[in-house]
Amino acid sequence: MQITNRPTRFLPLLLLTACLTCLAVPHAWADGGGAANGGGAGGDADGAAAAAVATAAVAAQLQHAIAAQGGGRLPARDVRLFAEVLQQVRENYVSPVDDHALMQAAIRGMVESLDAHSTFMSGDEYQDMQVTTSGAYAGIGVEVMPGHKGVVVVRRMPDSPAEHAGIRAGDVIVRIDGAAVDPGNVDAAIQRMRGPQGSLIRLAVQRTGATAPLQFAVRRAEVRLVSVEGELLTPQYGYLRITSFTDSTADELEAVVQRLEQAAPRRLAGFVLDLRNNPGGVLDSAVRVADDFLDRGTIVSARGREEEANFRVSATPGDISHGARLVVVVNGGSASAAEIVAAALHDNHRAELIGRRTYGKGTVQTIMPMAYGTALKLTTSRYYTPAGISINGVGIQPDVLLTGSEKPPADMDVVQDDPQVTAALTVLRSATLAAVR
Repeated sequence: MQITNRPTRFLPLLLLTACLTCLAVPHAWADGGGAANGGGAGGDADGAAAAAVATAAVAAQLQHAIAAQGGGRLPARDVRLFAEVLQQVRENYVSPVDDHALMQAAIRGMVESLDAHSTFMSGDEYQDMQVTTSGAYAGIGVEVMPGHKGVVVVRRMPDSPAEHAGIRAGDVIVRIDGAAVDPGNVDAAIQRMRGPQGSLIRLAVQRTGATAPLQFAVRRAEVRLVSVEGELLTPQYGYLRITSFTDSTADELEAVVQRLEQAAPRRLAGFVLDLRNNPGGVLDSAVRVADDFLDRGTIVSARGREEEANFRVSATPGDISHGARLVVVVNGGSASAAEIVAAALHDNHRAELIGRRTYGKGTVQTIMPMAYGTALKLTTSRYYTPAGISINGVGIQPDVLLTGSEKPPADMDVVQDDPQVTAALTVLRSATLAAVR
């Protein structure tokens, strides 16, 4: 790939993040006299003076900290208001609140007010993000998403404890170790499913057709993050599924394509590339995957405020599929880096898209390591497809739109029975595939 004005200072990532909602609660006032709230006018005056001194001290600390970072002075009124609110919370909230917790919440609220994808990460959250993009973890090996009464298993990792236990895609995990699962807090469910290697976890699972929840006892083990799987659909056509974009995805893809070509009796005529429910990941990984199927053309461009946030990436010669036909399957869970790959292959007339409109995340987040092991995930660019279009909030409309009820992608051992894969294979077999003429 050829890169113009490539960002180098931080690690650019494209990640799908859940939107967070802040609830505003109105003030509650008690009808009491001044004596009940401070012991009379003298007490009020003394308390007000002490509060003013504390507020001024906090404001001065904040301005000093900003100056130490090389920043300009903040608006004095806003600094004083922040300090005043902080002091009131410290002194008057119904329960004592730790100063560190208050400041962490203030930082998080400031960043998350910018957009749905910028966030401040604690040390633990930063480590989790690093596990997601590369490495391994101890757990049961499932990917989940919010469901009606729990979290839905979107995918189970190959050779994982979940696979060995018989957990399937589409299962809904409703209880973990006897405690109910909150469908609105997927992160909490994920954390509860992780743990020391060899430890036991008990799951209650609702499965379509079962009259009562199924009970599973699963022993945690090291789970390697496999992002690419593949199978032969027929002697002529292969199936590739990319579930996320990690540091190793392009290498995994190249190895899987080579394995399928060696297993086929002759050179494969085409591939179904499945990007359903792929939330994104590392930008460089998505670029490499697109470049694996392209010989020329723009892959993606980005524009931001800083010089390093503006770049264009172009493909270089070399197609790992030797020009085989491509059909890319997408849905509403295909986001960010997955959309970059889909758009790059589509706009360069390399593939036809089939499925449902994609998520529509057209921004680049840069991971900036901060003090004390924390990190800032900040939107620094908007990216544009090779056609020069921003898909942010819009998504990508497939060439062939599938309608009706949608089920999660089938497990790899029965992928031939997946109706959307079958539809993609039908398109792939067509001799009039316009996208690869």
